[in-house]
Amino acid sequence: MLKILLFGAIKTLNSLKIVDSISFGCEADDISVLKEFADILCDQPEEFKSLLAHELSKGISFPKARENALLMYLNNIRKSANILSSPNNILAIEYLKALKMTASSMTPLGIKRVGPGYHSETIMGDFASATAIRKFAIDRNFYDIDKVMPKVCYDILEDAIKKGHYVAGIENYEKEIMFVLRNMTVAQIANLPDVGEGLENAIKSAANSCNSLSVLMEMVKSKRYTQTRIQRILLYALLGFTKEDMETSKKIDPYVRVLGCNNKGQALLSEICSVNKKLPVVTSVKGFTTTCRNKKLLMMLEKDIQATNIYTLGYEYDSFSNLDYTTKMITY
Repeated sequence: MLKILLFGAIKTLNSLKIVDSISFGCEADDISVLKEFADILCDQPEEFKSLLAHELSKGISFPKARENALLMYLNNIRKSANILSSPNNILAIEYLKALKMTASSMTPLGIKRVGPGYHSETIMGDFASATAIRKFAIDRNFYDIDKVMPKVCYDILEDAIKKGHYVAGIENYEKEIMFVLRNMTVAQIANLPDVGEGLENAIKSAANSCNSLSVLMEMVKSKRYTQTRIQRILLYALLGFTKEDMETSKKIDPYVRVLGCNNKGQALLSEICSVNKKLPVVTSVKGFTTTCRNKKLLMMLEKDIQATNIYTLGYEYDSFSNLDYTTKMITY
């Protein structure tokens, strides 16, 4: 799903016609190395595809099989393994792939990550990973995270936590997910994105024999299917997102959903709209649903609204629906 969102974002930035570069975090000193990986994954040379098929035949997960195939194709395991071991580099490669696949003229700029690692749960000076920030937020340790976040972001997070509007993770929707899975047929589960090769049977069997997400994921995950992939599938089920929906989302140019901006952002937004008058920009959901005539965009927005309605079920207090219509855009 992240890849599709990223691809859509790059397509949208291309259409703005006022953006000449894009920056992203990475662990590499030289993004030309990352570009080499991106080129292989985009071009799919026959030798690489053969190596990937061989690795997948071992029953290992797709991410691991792809990594192994890349290492063998490049024939430089020591150098390449260091690159592929970093989640930031993996995401940077996806940026570079999206730029190439959309024939973008934007110049990629890699910003090297400093301080704590991607999965670090500690704060080092003025730096912290997103993992650490989430951990401290769950513990409600505001004092420790106020120094590693922009004040406006910290204020929003603190306010959400105090109001009971902070959702710690997928576990908040355990009963909802179990209910949905038990009511789905095997065929419906098979029609969820990322489900294949009989995985639907394992998911249905697990849903019918346990009442805990942690137990369900433990029953279903394997060398081939990572826990992250299983979590994505569970969320697709909760949202009612099908393989057809996924294909539709790949084919359309997405709308721009503006959640918040400062004065500079408002000026930039105005400039963007003046340069590209056909660009669908959503600052008011009600206004957009009233004026938009594109059925596919409206379908995607309905998924957006539904996701918010389900998300608020994880709130501790005030679990209202239709917040997309009543919550104002954040300005500061």
